[in-house]
Formats: sequence, C-alpha cells, structure tokens
Amino acid sequence: MIRFDDKYMTFHMSTPKTSYVSAVVDGSYLGHVYYGPRIDDMDLGYLMKTEYNPFVPSINSREKVRFMEAFPKEYAGAGTGDMRSICFDVRNEDGQAGLQLAYVSHHIFKGKPTLSGLPSTRGDEDSCDTLEILLTDSILSMNVYLYYTVYRDLDVITRSVQIENSGASTLFLTNVMSAMLDLDPTTDMEVITLHGSWARERRIERTKVDYGTFSVESIRGESGPQDNPFMALVTPNTTQTTGQVYAMNLVYSGNFLASVQKEQYGKLRMMMGINPWHFTWKLMRGQTFTAPECVMVFSNEGLGEMTRTLHRLYRHHLIPKQWETAPRPVLVNNWEATEMDFDLDTLLEFAREAKTLGMDMLVMDDGWFGERNDDSTSLGDWFVNEKKLPGGLKALSDKVHEMDLRLGIWIEPEMTNSESELFKAHPDWVYQLPGREPGLWREQLVLDITRPEVFDGVYSQIKKAFETAQIDYVKWDMNRPLCEVGNLVLPPDQQGELMHRYTLAVYRMQEQLLTDFPDILFENCSSGGARFDPGMLYYSPQIWTSDNTDAIERLYIQEGTAICYPLSSMGAHVSACPNGQTRRTVPFDTRAKVAMAGTFGYELDTRNLTEEERSLIPGQIEIFRKVSPVVVDGDYYRLASYNENGIYDSWAVVSRDKSLAYMTYVQVKAEPNKKPIRICMQGLDPDKRYSVRVVDPKPHVFEDRKPEELADVVQTLSGGALTNAGLIVPRLWDDYQALLYEIEEVQ
Repeated sequence: MIRFDDKYMTFHMSTPKTSYVSAVVDGSYLGHVYYGPRIDDMDLGYLMKTEYNPFVPSINSREKVRFMEAFPKEYAGAGTGDMRSICFDVRNEDGQAGLQLAYVSHHIFKGKPTLSGLPSTRGDEDSCDTLEILLTDSILSMNVYLYYTVYRDLDVITRSVQIENSGASTLFLTNVMSAMLDLDPTTDMEVITLHGSWARERRIERTKVDYGTFSVESIRGESGPQDNPFMALVTPNTTQTTGQVYAMNLVYSGNFLASVQKEQYGKLRMMMGINPWHFTWKLMRGQTFTAPECVMVFSNEGLGEMTRTLHRLYRHHLIPKQWETAPRPVLVNNWEATEMDFDLDTLLEFAREAKTLGMDMLVMDDGWFGERNDDSTSLGDWFVNEKKLPGGLKALSDKVHEMDLRLGIWIEPEMTNSESELFKAHPDWVYQLPGREPGLWREQLVLDITRPEVFDGVYSQIKKAFETAQIDYVKWDMNRPLCEVGNLVLPPDQQGELMHRYTLAVYRMQEQLLTDFPDILFENCSSGGARFDPGMLYYSPQIWTSDNTDAIERLYIQEGTAICYPLSSMGAHVSACPNGQTRRTVPFDTRAKVAMAGTFGYELDTRNLTEEERSLIPGQIEIFRKVSPVVVDGDYYRLASYNENGIYDSWAVVSRDKSLAYMTYVQVKAEPNKKPIRICMQGLDPDKRYSVRVVDPKPHVFEDRKPEELADVVQTLSGGALTNAGLIVPRLWDDYQALLYEIEEVQ
C-alpha cells in the first residue's frame, strides 16, 4: 500500500510488516524519514528535526551547505553541499559537475514498470503498487524519476532510477546508484557481506560499522566471486531469529558498488548500484538512462526472515515463470570424468549408465565444437566437431532421447581464442586497447558483443547448431574477467560506457536464446559461481554455485549463497573423491545429502564407482525426488552453522503448509566424550503433531545402535516440542557423516 498526505507532504509505503516513509521538506527537498517495523502514522516529520532545527534554506539560507550535508536524503546528488558519499553525479559539456534535485510531482499506480534492457522483479496489478517521484535540476534540464515498488504479500520494496535529458546540451553521467538509504540508528550496527574467490565463493563476513566508508565491489565486468552484490546492516547480536536487518541486493550482473558510510554525526548512508569506476554515460538531448533495480528488505525477526523473504521474491517474481515450482532433472555431467576427451560412443555409454541408475539427463560439457581438444582453441567456432560426434548434435540427441533421457549442452558465447576460425577472420571483434598486448586468461579473449555484427555473428552460429537437435538444457559459462576494455567503434567520449553496454549485451543474448528456445532449462555459470546474482536468475532458474564440489567446502559456500538466493537456484552435484579441489575424501552418502540442498546431480565417472556407490545412487535419486518439491517451493531455515561452531552444520526446508519438512545434519568433526547434539527445528506448526524418522541411515556407523534398529525408530512429537525442546541427533563415530530427517504431519 502506498499513501500520500498532501498536508505533511509525506509518502508512506507499507508492506505486511514494514513501513518506508519519505517526505518533501521546504517545498523541494525529498528526504528519508523512516524504514522499519510497520507504523501507520503519516506525520513523522519530527524525525527529520527540521521543525526545531531551522537550517532549511528558506529560513536560514546562510547555512544552506550545513543543511545539505546533514539532511537525510532519498537520492543525494554531488557538488552542492552534501559532503557524504553521493549516489548521483553528472557533468555538463563544459566539464563542470554539480546538481541539486528538487521535487516536482509524483504518481502512484498499480503494478510495476519493466526496465528497458535490464532484468527486474516481476509484478502485476494484483501483487504490487508503484510510486514514481519526479525530481528535476532546472539548470541542467535533467529529470530524475525514482521508482519504488511495494509488494502486497512480501516485506519487499524495490527501487530503480531513470535519468532523462530534457535540455539541448549533452550531459555525462559519472555515477548513478540505484538506491540509497539514510539511517539514524539508535545503536551501533554491523554489516554482513558475501566475500570469497574462485572455489570459495560467498563466505559470510560480518564487520562492525565504524566511522568512514566500508564497501564491496566488482570491477571485473561481472558481479564476481570476490564480493556479491548483497549487503545487510544488522543490529549487534542479530541471529537467524532475532535482530533488525536492512538488506540490499542488486539485480545486476556487471560492475557494482555497495557501501555504507558512518558520517560525522554517527548516521549511516547505505548505497548500491553500478560501480562508478571508469563509468561514464553520454546522455544526449531526449535520451534516458535506466539504472538496475535494487531489492530492499527490512526484517525485525533476524536474518532468517530476510532470507525467506528474498527466496519467495526470487522464486515467484524473478526466475522464469515456467520453472517457478517445476522439479529439477537429476543429471550427470561428463566434465570431471572425461574433460574434452570424449566421442559419441563415450557419451552414449554415459547415457546408458545414467538411465540404468535412474537419472533424467546427460549433459555434454566443453569440447564438442570446432577443434576443441584443450582450452587453448576454438571458442567462437560453434559448429560441431564431427570427428567426435559423427552425425552432429542430432545423432547424439536422437540416441539420448531414444533412451528416454534429456540432453544438455555447454556453451561459452562471450569468449574466443586466438587459435579459432572466428578470431582469425575477425581479430577486431575482441575488446582491445590499440598498441597494448591483450591480456589472456585461460587462453581466452573477450568478444565485444556490444557491437551488432559480433553479437549476430556469435549468436547465429549457436542458434543454427541448436536448431539441428532437441536441446533440453544449456549451461552458459564465462571463464574470465574483462580487462583492456576498449573498442574501435565508439567515440572517445563513450568508451566509459563499454562495461555497462557489455552487461546489457549479455542480457540481450540470453533473452534471445530463451525467446528462440523457450523450453530450455537454462543454467548460468562463470568460473563456477562468479555470476551468482539476481540479474542472472531472471534468465536462468539455476546457477552453478561453485567449481568446488567438495561437500565440506560446500557447507560454507551453500550457506552463504542461501542467505539470499533460493536453494532451488543453487547448482549442486555429487562428485568423485578424493575431491579435485581439496583432495578430501567424504562419504558418498554425505556428498549426496549436501547436494540435495540444491538442484542435485552427479559430476563424476559412473564407470569408476565402487559397487557400494553404484548401489546407493538409485536410492539417493528417489530420496531427492521426495525432497525436491519442498526444496523448490518450501521455506529454508538455517539451524546451525559449521562456519560458526566449527563442528557441525544443519538446515531444514519446510513446506509452505507446514505439513512436511526435511532436516539435514552434517557432522564435520567427531568429538570424543561429548554429549549428543540437540537441534531445535524452526518453521513447524507448534500445535501439529509430526512423525520424525531418519531417512536411509544404512551408510552410517552409530555409537549406540545398529543402523537397521535406527531405521525402525519413528518418534511422534509436537511442532512445539521439536521447536523448543529440539531433537536429539544420534552420536556418529566418524567425521563427515550426514543424516537426513523426514518430519511429516500426523493426520
């Protein structure tokens, strides 16, 4: 619900549990008033202190700069007195910077607008309302439209910005953040971010907010594995169930900046948007620029409530509609088994094995095109290598589908190698700085798909190849960051647009792929999880979480990822041991139970499994198919964190009607002479009664009971008992053991 009070010039946006309030002060200044637990008062101007602190310019013009540097703004411009971090900056044709935005008008309407060329959360007239506020700088003849969308059944407010040049002169945008939040907290605050690197993405980091500016960012041309476009401010000692949380998540897959600044008076300014590093956008007369969408969530019930709010938003309003609640196929990918050394017979052998073991899909990874026998050649040559695949993709697809399996395929459309037919024919198609030797990464160069001829040349090859066969799944990879970003086409005053133009081109190509092949299940990947962000989820319902498939490392990675992204979006597979990234050996059963908190599949050579491992796979798949509907559409609860306690990990998924739950417990370290672990459930109905049983305990060695005895134990407890008193987990002898509990309502 969105209300405007013309007496107090106040905008009041309400979700089921939260309120967001802003107001126009002194006739023109749009200020932030309140964001927090829901309240219904409209006259909250006293919070801005302007009534008894007469520094508004109309009353005390001699102190205008003092007003500008302290006033809590909704969208702060640069150069006219605000000395804090700013979210919008522009220079004119004379190179001068400085702007002052004044309120002009507003419009409230049902539904939400789409963002031209950009992904954004979806909403219709039945699900959300939008506030459009027009600010203007009359000197620059520039209009700034601020959009706030309020979801009626979710504690979510999304924000976006559109800049319009309504004058005769050209303007140059040098900083356009998507959202800003000025807060006056009553306590010290902490900031939570997701940090990492290749093979250890999205580790949860928590830092005290002190005077100065704390930021995370990417300048890699992708959102990146080092920092994720997510930031949350939390009150001290915030847990999964208690504390206040202010979260932002950017629906964007390119260079970003997220920051929080504690200024001289102890107030906080939180911002998120496109990274201004090397960013300039030339805006000529009549043109507009649209900033990416930023999702904002306030939770008064800890991190868990924030997490579930984001999960529901992304499941129901972001990922492609046909995959909203659709089950994910269990697949086997040939990469870790064969890398590029395969042929048709090898793949068909894999397919037969997959069918025998109960899988749904064979995915053919890198190496099927051009002369691709190693990673130094053929990217960009998207035609089938018929030495490996006689009869092309059609022959493989026909034979796989005859087995009643589906077929997936790997592509990397954004890249090329110097040893490729494409590069030899078009060496000018790659990003380059004249006179400077291009830097390589994995022997790859970046194609400048911002140019129409490059875009069409690459995409037309892929489309032609896909049209020859039935392709059910596409894994889109991107294995290097962007550098030497220059091209030979744009004029000098537009070279600063290239990073953002590149991200828009990626979106355009993925949109085209889904338009031409609407039934494809699409999975994004970038050196593992380097593009795990909401922008990618708009096109693909799942993303490869990390190249690190070690089940214990995945406890860190998947916990951090799940803090804001749904479990159903996390690509998670069972791989061989010793693990390729850590050399660790983890029981086959534990690997499977960890992967079930994601899309689930296998990334190993099924021909080299032990008989025991082979015998476990059909049962694992059967269990996953039972668990999957709750993973896809249920609520996720973090019960214990190995990242915090160093001993064990636990999480649960609970169906929306609270009739069925699955709880996973992973014992990372066995401890001698310790009391049993007690896990308190969350999300159950306290008044319902539930049967509790261990699912398939056979691989485990228990301290005090035989496995077959434990299998027969079914407890019946109330939801209140399971939540408050908890569940005693049987003692396990060994490291790296896992248990899966089924908790089902007793009718």
